[in-house]
Amino acid sequence: MSETKKGSKKNVETLEQVTIRFAGDSGDGMQLTGHQFTDTTALVGNDLATLPDFPAEIRAPAGSLAGVSSFQIQFSSREIQTPGDHPDVLVAMNPAALKVHLSDLRSNGTIIVNAANFNKRNLQLAGWDSNPLEDGQTLVDYKLIDVDMTRLVGEALSDMGLPPKIIARSTNMFALGLLYWMYSRPMDTTIKFIETKFKSRPEIVEANKRALQAGFNFGYTTEEISTSYVVLKAKKPAGTYRNIMGNQALAMGLVAAANLNGLRLFFSGYPITPASDILHILSGYKHFRVLTFQAEDEIAAVTSAIGAAYAGALAVTATSGPGMALKSEAMGLAISAELPLVAINVQRGGPSTGMPTKTEQSDLFQAMYGRNGESPIVVLAAATPADCFNTAYEACRIAIEHMIPVILLSDGYLGSGSEPWLLPDIDALPPIKNHKVTDSNGEFYPFDFIDQEAMARGWAVPGTPALEHRIGGLEKDSRTGNVSGDYDNHQQMVDRRAQKVAVVARNIPLATIHGDDSSELLVLGWGSTYGAIRAAVDSARKQGYSVSQLHLRHLNPFPSNLGELLLRFPKIIVPEINTGQLTRIIRAEFLVDANVLSKVSGKPFFPSEIEERIIQILGEK
Repeated sequence: MSETKKGSKKNVETLEQVTIRFAGDSGDGMQLTGHQFTDTTALVGNDLATLPDFPAEIRAPAGSLAGVSSFQIQFSSREIQTPGDHPDVLVAMNPAALKVHLSDLRSNGTIIVNAANFNKRNLQLAGWDSNPLEDGQTLVDYKLIDVDMTRLVGEALSDMGLPPKIIARSTNMFALGLLYWMYSRPMDTTIKFIETKFKSRPEIVEANKRALQAGFNFGYTTEEISTSYVVLKAKKPAGTYRNIMGNQALAMGLVAAANLNGLRLFFSGYPITPASDILHILSGYKHFRVLTFQAEDEIAAVTSAIGAAYAGALAVTATSGPGMALKSEAMGLAISAELPLVAINVQRGGPSTGMPTKTEQSDLFQAMYGRNGESPIVVLAAATPADCFNTAYEACRIAIEHMIPVILLSDGYLGSGSEPWLLPDIDALPPIKNHKVTDSNGEFYPFDFIDQEAMARGWAVPGTPALEHRIGGLEKDSRTGNVSGDYDNHQQMVDRRAQKVAVVARNIPLATIHGDDSSELLVLGWGSTYGAIRAAVDSARKQGYSVSQLHLRHLNPFPSNLGELLLRFPKIIVPEINTGQLTRIIRAEFLVDANVLSKVSGKPFFPSEIEERIIQILGEK
């Protein structure tokens, strides 16, 4: 829906929402360009969601299909749930970017290209038989704006005496300036960013500012573009907002949990995509009593965290799937020792090294069962980038209150994606009860429950007089913690560890339904599929379909009312970015006929894919 007003020079059209994808060579600065557009859009007040997508190689071959990097943003004057399906605008900085992303662009969408890069060599590298800008057929269904950005930037910088490489690197700012004009965005934020980032290189500051202004001026003066657009500020609850990525939110949730409860936060990690940012972010929070440790490997990272938990700190480690495989034996130690440890898995494509920069939900079985012996563990999953804060806080709460390790599942889509986040009321965050013991009262048995309801043992800091104790990986006596090979004691400890996970269900919220409490179809999900499911279900309901949504944060244990809710629905589908891991668990646990909607391509679900399956199941209206 739009309305058009005539101005003195060009038309201005109001749109409800827009999806833009920036794409180019991995050296073209598409991630930086996308993040700058996102930060500016957040300050304008639109609701937004983003999807960065980049190669795993540090520097893939220039001009190749494998080297294409992209960044998609959907922004709107109303609440949105995803970065969008098919983009309205594709900014393609070279032929490879156009080749990779053209099929995703909606019919009659806008293509903006840097025509200077569509030379014979680049066309051959991208596999074009002819120049799509000139053949009159390839782009006939789209609106093409071909701009020699390199030449125009060169003219804007002609008096600076800069080398061609610097000029070429500034063309992304030209594209950004053009999009700022087209969608009525201010340039102030990006100018401040440039001045800060390159303050030691004044010539780079000036070059980028000129390129940005040149792009804006081109949009204003060219006859190729007759209309600019306005997306009004979204109506949101009152409060202070900031744009946040999932990994940032995870880090802040951990800091909040530690500081609000008087604990030192110890974080250990080994660099691995897409989890590395958590270590980088937390290393800047030393003033919040955060101690970060970059370990020599994944095993050292988790075992040092276990040592910190034993010493009385809120201990956290983070990795991705391959790292979780290496941590598995030590996770069993944390389970056996009943220590409050949070292990974050920012999932990526697998198996083995797999696709490090692509998203996947394929580590659920690993989280649930990926350890030797009977070693159950609490498992949570975040739903959106902003929800990573709440899920991190919740993981810490459960770990501390129940003296138990917790695995928190995020993924690459959440970790690198962003959305507006309403800063929480710190006083409203739930308090966390810890079980620190400072007095033995004559005797101390480390595995006696200090809180019977939570099945939590006392948390005694080593070195405290009269609280000396021993715990370890060998099976231990159910009271003293001393090594025990007694058969009955081992049975008792196996049962105890299972019960410790089960009782967590008493201390988590009940599952809730979005939509009708009983419909023809339930779309059940977990993790990052939340936004796509919500958008698809809402769209289908508006068309009159009897469909509801249930999304899970707590995966082990499940909410205590989940079985009852599932039985209300004759049909259940489970969209998963794997081949059906939660689906199998649900079928086994509750004996319901749940069916997977699987996607394992490295990309998140589009709402249209889920909506199409809903209509397929319930029939065309």
